[in-house]
Amino acid sequence: METPRLPVGERVRYYRRKNGNRKQAAVAGLCGITERYLSQIENGHKVPSPEVLARLASELGVPVAALLSDEAPQQTPSAPLTSSPDIVRALMGHQADRSSVPANPVSPADLRERVEAAWSSWQSSPIRFTDAESVLPALIADTEHAVRAHQPPGEAAVRREALRAAADLYGLLRSYCRRTGRNDLSLLVADRAMRAAEDADDPIRVAAAQWNLGHVLLSTDRADAAAEAAETAAHGIARLDSVSPGPEAAALKGALELVSVVAEARQQRWWQARERLRERAGPMAELAGESNRQWTVFGPTNVTLHAMSVEMLAGEAAEALRLADAIDTSSLPSCERAFTFRLEVAECYDQRREDAAVLVHLRDLEVLAPEDMARSPLAHNLIVRLLHRIRPMYRQQVAQLAERLGIAA
Repeated sequence: METPRLPVGERVRYYRRKNGNRKQAAVAGLCGITERYLSQIENGHKVPSPEVLARLASELGVPVAALLSDEAPQQTPSAPLTSSPDIVRALMGHQADRSSVPANPVSPADLRERVEAAWSSWQSSPIRFTDAESVLPALIADTEHAVRAHQPPGEAAVRREALRAAADLYGLLRSYCRRTGRNDLSLLVADRAMRAAEDADDPIRVAAAQWNLGHVLLSTDRADAAAEAAETAAHGIARLDSVSPGPEAAALKGALELVSVVAEARQQRWWQARERLRERAGPMAELAGESNRQWTVFGPTNVTLHAMSVEMLAGEAAEALRLADAIDTSSLPSCERAFTFRLEVAECYDQRREDAAVLVHLRDLEVLAPEDMARSPLAHNLIVRLLHRIRPMYRQQVAQLAERLGIAA
């Protein structure tokens, strides 16, 4: 069956949303046209001239042919699926070497130590994917074995500690699976984290599990995913109302508020996102302080990072960069959060067409966290856009960066 030809305007809208969900005003301004004119193009009321079409293609990081082709729109480059087969097998309950599972269950204290070490490495190591893949398969098997083994009457306290370790481990696995392109597995482990936290009757870990689930939903492309993430966060916040107030509850409430902030921004409700940051997340950050409770890295710095993210998503690159100037991520325990911050700074410079600055930040990111760089769809998209428009004097450097990451020119 032949693929129907889509109007040029629909293709422009498709690539504008797919390549960073950028505002019409931002793309139009960089192409030298008005926002109203771009809206008319996307709605099929105007046909762009060849010159405007070329500018749009360059800004969207696609060849002109992609806006005119009879073929269905192609997905923009994304990071490859890189989940370790051993981790996938362990999550599915298939151990390559059954003899590696001890006859007697590992004690909850040993599990706790191993899970915390894995989390520390995940948040701080520049080769965190390699490190995680060396320890997670055995840790998954030992944790699930311990939870199953501590069933008899009289072992409730031991089982509860094993379940707490399991909830924390599944939280780490949610992040790993999402970053390696396996949203299906990310949803699976988020659900397991929720069940383990509920079975442990631990309201703080239940809130952490809902925070994890919210992030899984925010990483999907479904139209209603952002609304579902906000609803999940709201349920988590409501359940924390029964917990004694204090820094720990404030940190989890604040982290859930940030899920709602991102959900508002994804739905282009910019003022609601800004108000939630100011009125809800901010006070929670002051109460919690700079913390890393349940590995959420929630605190005043993270709130400011989200304020910058909102402005970036809104296409307000100048305001985002102004906020970025006041942010110091050196004290954050999470390399991932520092990587995301610098990547969003690169995106802001991309919105302003300051290509040399984009290149500088991308090269710095490759040094900071090479394994994250190789797996980041946003980084890949930024490189593709640079390849299509950067000045000749920088093109070789961009091409070499693309080659190192396996991105086709």
